[in-house]
Amino acid sequence: MGKPIRKISVLRNHLIFSTLSALVLLLLYTGLRAALLIYNHELIGDIPPGDILEAFLNGVHFDLRVVAYACIPLIIATLSRRAMGWRRLFLLWLTLFASVTLFIGVSELDFYREFHQRLNNLVFSYIQQDAATVLSMLWYGFPVLKYLLAWISTTFLLFLIFRYLHRMTLVPDDNIIVQNSPWYLRCGVFVICLVIAVIAVRGTLRQGPPMRWGDAYTTTSVFANQLGLNGTLTLISAAKDYWSPRHNNIWKPALEQNEALSVVRDMLLTRQDQLVDDEAAAVRRVFSPVAGKSLEVKNVVVILMESFAGHYVGALGGAGNITPYFDQLASEGLLFSRYFSNGTHTHQGMFATMACFPNLPGFEYLMQQPEGTHHFSGLPQLLGTKGFDDLYVYNGDFAWDNQAGFFGNQGMHHFIGRHEYINPVFSDPTWGVSDQDMFDRAALELKEQSVSRPFYALLQTLSNHTPYALPDSLPIERVTDFGSLNEHLTAMRYSDWALGQFFAKVRQEPFFKDTLFVIVGDHGFGSPEQLSDIDLFRFHVPMLLIGPGVQEKFGERSDIVGTQLDIVPTIMGRLGMSTQHQCWGRDLLGLDPDEQGFGVIKPSGSDQTVALVEDDRLLVLPKGGEPKLYRYRLHEDAGVEALDLPSAEKQLRKRLEAFLQVATKSLLDNTAGVGVQDSGKVIAGSVEGGLPELNSAL
Repeated sequence: MGKPIRKISVLRNHLIFSTLSALVLLLLYTGLRAALLIYNHELIGDIPPGDILEAFLNGVHFDLRVVAYACIPLIIATLSRRAMGWRRLFLLWLTLFASVTLFIGVSELDFYREFHQRLNNLVFSYIQQDAATVLSMLWYGFPVLKYLLAWISTTFLLFLIFRYLHRMTLVPDDNIIVQNSPWYLRCGVFVICLVIAVIAVRGTLRQGPPMRWGDAYTTTSVFANQLGLNGTLTLISAAKDYWSPRHNNIWKPALEQNEALSVVRDMLLTRQDQLVDDEAAAVRRVFSPVAGKSLEVKNVVVILMESFAGHYVGALGGAGNITPYFDQLASEGLLFSRYFSNGTHTHQGMFATMACFPNLPGFEYLMQQPEGTHHFSGLPQLLGTKGFDDLYVYNGDFAWDNQAGFFGNQGMHHFIGRHEYINPVFSDPTWGVSDQDMFDRAALELKEQSVSRPFYALLQTLSNHTPYALPDSLPIERVTDFGSLNEHLTAMRYSDWALGQFFAKVRQEPFFKDTLFVIVGDHGFGSPEQLSDIDLFRFHVPMLLIGPGVQEKFGERSDIVGTQLDIVPTIMGRLGMSTQHQCWGRDLLGLDPDEQGFGVIKPSGSDQTVALVEDDRLLVLPKGGEPKLYRYRLHEDAGVEALDLPSAEKQLRKRLEAFLQVATKSLLDNTAGVGVQDSGKVIAGSVEGGLPELNSAL
């Protein structure tokens, strides 16, 4: 007797193949989440195991959305017996889909370690930069070969698994009668599968909107909440926003415009300010410096230190002796202890510091956006029109982040970049010369600049950025006690050393006694301890003023809250110059004694969370979400505690939303610049006849 004849349903086998394939994909994404957790294990800290488990459960909801997209061709195939037989095509599709999403997951391991964010529009920002530089950064900064090997080998393994499922669910031999399911049964199965897929894509059975990022934020741990997301979905969402023809991330007005204007003017205008152009511009005013609070200086040097995180600065309580030279400099200047960057990317630190305009949702890449061609109220406008020479010295290429285009449009002319260095001590193939070379060249340029007219200069470091432009023979000891941060902190210690050598040189020059030096970090970087759900350590930076008479007039330390937006007004106050401007900061040294200061901050990338830091309170407000109010502490006693103060939360939220609303409208209306005011003869940023000190200097 032969083998018994069995009846096999093609539809049944197709459903088994589809279900098992979906399960493989779900296990893949759970494995990638586990890899992200293990690779960034230093961030676990004291997170309860229950929160980690909750993150993985939340992650299943997001992963199912990706799985549902992968299964769309298989679901459609249930309508046709012939289509269900296209197994080789499905095998190819599933392997390709799994491989692409696997590549995204592997790429995310170091991305999260660097930015403490899931994949977002920073990826596309880098893609649009110089390709050679980006590829060099990746090649020298990350274990590319190791990742490629892991990706290729795992892709091959996935192919073998899908092929096994394919063979397991095929008709095995001729002793089988293949049953062709009737059309109505196939249609019914299709509808059921489609409903399941829609529910999976929505991620929820509730009415209203589908599952959103905020649904992953169910614990008190930032890392656990981020862990619940899916990198493929965050990248797709970022792509939609980044290449959208409209600024979808702009916050809609929350207040009536006149009310918002009143709130912002109350936040920014001081008794030294006289509002002008109140119909045409939001906060355009004439600033008259406080009598007796200027300094005997005529030059300004702003030093923007790459990734100079306040959390690791010794003068601010940081351990490990990472910044001994900065700490020594702090002993002779005024150090601000509660200072913050406006963003978490260098270009945001640039335009906030030098153009005095905030980092806003929808305009995180202002220097590369059409609105970046507008004129602002920064040092180029306020000092360039007063006859100051300018200088910008940088390790790298000014094409990066459109620095030359942006600052050239603002009025700067004298740029020294990577191609202007001859026989540098060290030249990195990715970024350019080392910080030592940059500071050496800056010292020479400043010496030449000082023989003619007053000048303002921007010096920007770069060695403390992946892949870290460090000489082979380091003049400092390597950091060895901070785990995965050892290389980063070694680069920070090297930048600190180069800063110290620079001051040793310029201290011998005649212009030193006539110059105000402003040293500030462009942003911080992630540490194992995450301070609140906006990770305040990534914004906390030192700000140090060094100049003749600084300590005598203002002391050694200030605890007032400030951001990079306050740098330009504070500089103008020390120069003692009356001027018209529209800075979104204030002269921190001209405020009333009881003023505690404030700052508006926002992360880079797709995260549309914003925050207001005011005194010792921190209000974190996600776009479309509910605010969270904290009391924060920095330095040795760092920490946060949630506050239940509805009235304070409401007031701070109103101030934050008003600030965003008015600043955004000002940018869109192209009214953020200095402007021209005929009344009172205030023209192009200067008060006519009001600068005897400068006139005599010239």
